[in-house]
Amino acid sequence: MPDLKWTRSQKNVVLAAYLGWTLDAFDFFLMVFLFTDVANEFHVDVKTATTAVFLTLAARPIGAFIFGRLADRYGRKPVFMWNILSFSVLELLSGFAPSITAFLIIRFIFGIAMGGEWGIGSALTFETIPAQGRGLVSGILQAGYPSGYFLASLAYHFFYEPLGWRWMFVVGAVPAVLVLFIWRGVEESPAYLENSIKTKQHGLGEVLLQNSKLAVYAILLMACFNFFSHGSQDAYPNLFLKKEHHFDTKTLSNMTEIANVGAILGGLFFGWLSEKIGRRRAIMMAALLSLPVIPFWAFGSTPVILAAGAFFMQVCVQGAWGIIPVHLNELSPPEIRATFPGVVYQLGNLVASSNLTIQVTIAEAYGDNYGLAMALVVGTVGVLIALMVAWGPERRGVAMADAHRQPNTAV
Repeated sequence: MPDLKWTRSQKNVVLAAYLGWTLDAFDFFLMVFLFTDVANEFHVDVKTATTAVFLTLAARPIGAFIFGRLADRYGRKPVFMWNILSFSVLELLSGFAPSITAFLIIRFIFGIAMGGEWGIGSALTFETIPAQGRGLVSGILQAGYPSGYFLASLAYHFFYEPLGWRWMFVVGAVPAVLVLFIWRGVEESPAYLENSIKTKQHGLGEVLLQNSKLAVYAILLMACFNFFSHGSQDAYPNLFLKKEHHFDTKTLSNMTEIANVGAILGGLFFGWLSEKIGRRRAIMMAALLSLPVIPFWAFGSTPVILAAGAFFMQVCVQGAWGIIPVHLNELSPPEIRATFPGVVYQLGNLVASSNLTIQVTIAEAYGDNYGLAMALVVGTVGVLIALMVAWGPERRGVAMADAHRQPNTAV
């Protein structure tokens, strides 16, 4: 971390937010390993089973709005705790679903709970830490996403064969223990305490109307970003590696783990870099570097080439994503900071929630060629992200609370 004086609570809030997003992603990505098992258990086709991912992603804006508004009104810390407890319980219930209908309903409600975590956790963090540390911390927070994917691949590797698919969701209830750490080790956001009266005086509609162009831009940008991440990840283990390339459980788990190591390193590096060269430049660099990696990642002829391609693809994808937590929080109107980043992120997710269905449709049209489907999606949105960011706003270093106010270096 940068050479700053960090309080115990500041260190704890970074750890709590990182673990919250890690365990949230862990719960979500367990599902992408289990499409065929769910389909076989409930006697439906794989496309029907993938509807669970669509419903989870589609429900996340609802959760971002509900939990975000609660956090803007009642505080980041208590709502953060209830949010984590909610998605942990719903993950547990997924393992006991008696039918495909019940399973899909539970995954939809799980999506509501999942949708609240990112916005609240990032707001609590960036309103608490010193401004000069935001870039690297942004990378650390976003590294929670591939960290969760990595943990899911480890859980699949070690527990799937001896326990079966239902017990994988029972394992996914572990995040509930994080609530105790937050309760004892994390303090409320100083910016929330400072701005809480102002927050209650301004209605959501009034603030959004004043920032309508920013909101539309952020939603469209996050739609591209979610196609970027889900387009490179959702079909990768179970459909691309297992169905198309016929790799066994341990091989596809190892390759997924390698990809997520790249994702973690990419998020940390580009998050740190954004503090040096700016948020937009770092995002553009990461997005455009993904393009020459596509042939190795999607069309490699050997496991070694495919694994190397997956590693460098996730360096780029999650490298660009590593800047998003701080970028959206800096752009956000302060009165609705727990709501705005999470809602625009999850509305973008809603637009991109059809990604897996689109990729399956493309792949089936070309003889189950999932590599082609992934390449088309990722290549297209990589270019769109670079173009949108090049013409978009940036407010690197904007103050969030008087407690650590510094000159505004807005671009």
